[in-house]
Amino acid sequence: MSYSPHNFSIPVMGTGHSIDSPIRVGPYGINSVVSIVDDLLVEKIRKYYCKKYDFEYSNIGRTAEDGRARRITEYLDTVHEIVEKKFSAIKNQPFFEKNEKSKYFEMLPDGSMIKEKYNQLMSTEEGSLRDRLSCELSRMMKPGSIDVNIMAKVDKLSYTKGGAPMSKEFSDASAALRGYAKSKVASSLILSAGFNPRLYNYITEFKDFYRDKAGEIKKKIILKVSDFRSALIQGKYLAKKGLEVFEYRIESGLNCGGHAFPSDGHLMPSLLREFREKRDQLTKAVQPLIEKYYEENGDGFLDDWEITEPRLTVQGGIGVSGEADRLLNDFEMDVTGWGSPFLLVPEATTVDKPTRQLLEDAGEKELYLSGVSPLGVPFNNVRDTGSEQWHQERIDKDKPGSPCPKGFLKSNTEFTDQPICTASTQYQLLKLDEIAESEMSEDKKEQKREKVLSKACLCDHLGNGALINLGILAEHRAPQAICPGPNIAYYDGEYTLREMVDHICGRRESLASEERPHMFAKEITLYVDYVEELAEQLDGESGLKKLQKFQKNLEKGMEYCSEIASSDPYQDENLSSISFTVSKQKERLQSILDSYEERISVGV
Repeated sequence: MSYSPHNFSIPVMGTGHSIDSPIRVGPYGINSVVSIVDDLLVEKIRKYYCKKYDFEYSNIGRTAEDGRARRITEYLDTVHEIVEKKFSAIKNQPFFEKNEKSKYFEMLPDGSMIKEKYNQLMSTEEGSLRDRLSCELSRMMKPGSIDVNIMAKVDKLSYTKGGAPMSKEFSDASAALRGYAKSKVASSLILSAGFNPRLYNYITEFKDFYRDKAGEIKKKIILKVSDFRSALIQGKYLAKKGLEVFEYRIESGLNCGGHAFPSDGHLMPSLLREFREKRDQLTKAVQPLIEKYYEENGDGFLDDWEITEPRLTVQGGIGVSGEADRLLNDFEMDVTGWGSPFLLVPEATTVDKPTRQLLEDAGEKELYLSGVSPLGVPFNNVRDTGSEQWHQERIDKDKPGSPCPKGFLKSNTEFTDQPICTASTQYQLLKLDEIAESEMSEDKKEQKREKVLSKACLCDHLGNGALINLGILAEHRAPQAICPGPNIAYYDGEYTLREMVDHICGRRESLASEERPHMFAKEITLYVDYVEELAEQLDGESGLKKLQKFQKNLEKGMEYCSEIASSDPYQDENLSSISFTVSKQKERLQSILDSYEERISVGV
């Protein structure tokens, strides 16, 4: 199986901010991830790039037969063609000149075999050895992977024009999977946001996810997981169908961008330790299942095939090279994922200038875990976005919510037979009327109203930054939403791709502020913040048990973090912030529990 020469990758960021990242960074060998949730956005971006590169373009209309899958296939094929074109141009450039080829090699991680060969070439005098090294290095070059992300449980069923439900293969997630499966790209499918048996079963219908006669898998499966148990269960489920997991991608529950999926207080270091200690189980548990599948459904598992150990990668809040080194060395991760910092790199992501400026200026207070997502899942956000302003203007005009132009997040059936979106005008007006007619107190009504009106049109607004950035839509016609992780608070500039890569590799002065706490310290604080909010929503003894479970897990994780804090730091690693944070947040956590117990004891 093919691996990127880099030890970091760029994860998916919203529906639009990494929509063309493979075109931007893939020619330099950097892996990145595209969201294919919004096939209508995908079509607009394809039209833009077909015009830019003089490719033939034929519109796939919104009502076209199997249009969602076809739009995704055509877009990914277009991206593949552009990446190959740009990569070939770089590969064919000469060595010993200041060009894109030198940039390709100079950005590679120090110590890698290909980088060492490049350094050898640079110090070799003219002659047959230099010519041979030049040819060898050019052959070793490879583009970054065009990976795609599907949120497994965002799987709305589709309906005919007459309102009849369509068959399950036309659900949103299944159609997106089909679009990817039929594309030319050889890359990875990242399945996130939960376990969807229907979708997992549908993967079996596409041969690219299985081994060919040479034992190679064209389209690999990556599972984004929150804990080891979930990884093992899902890995075995797929293995019974002959499907192998190429990589398990571990993400912090709260110290991340986009939707947040908090655990019951299990901190990242504890999770990573378990993966490190039990890693071999991920292979041993699935190997007999894979072999049995091929014996029952083919010519057997061939002798020259090998079931390789799945990669373990980690993302969420990584901010300095030393933290990445700790994850790669101490926790034996294979790759680290760097998301939010790349929102400040125009060479890598599509963020419109006003929103990028908003991120550059944002501090800790401007970044918050919001309730704007119609999915009802906490969503990382920044204050005063174009989307927030747009929604407030509609509220002021007594027209709350959105017309719901895309409908990818329709899931509510409180008032209708067919699902509608909680960010839609239709839903919000109905819900506000229900609240007004209720008998609850005015304070309670106001709380309920604020919760309803907080929902935002993420389907549309998360893609608008890309459309503005590429000049497809004017800013005043495209309210922008964005979903950075808390880590963005410690970066305050616009950076080149080379600057950010050198920062990740520890080859330059850190781009992050000196005040930035360690990623493990930040996660502790975020979890205690979450517990504090949770305590306000819970009630009674059952709520107390839930909070006590959080406390137990958090304190266990904090003890392990304290052990890490006593070790020798890697470059720019702020270990002292861990000890300070553990002491402060332990006290705060206990105070939250004490206040809750006092509240329920007096029946408040």
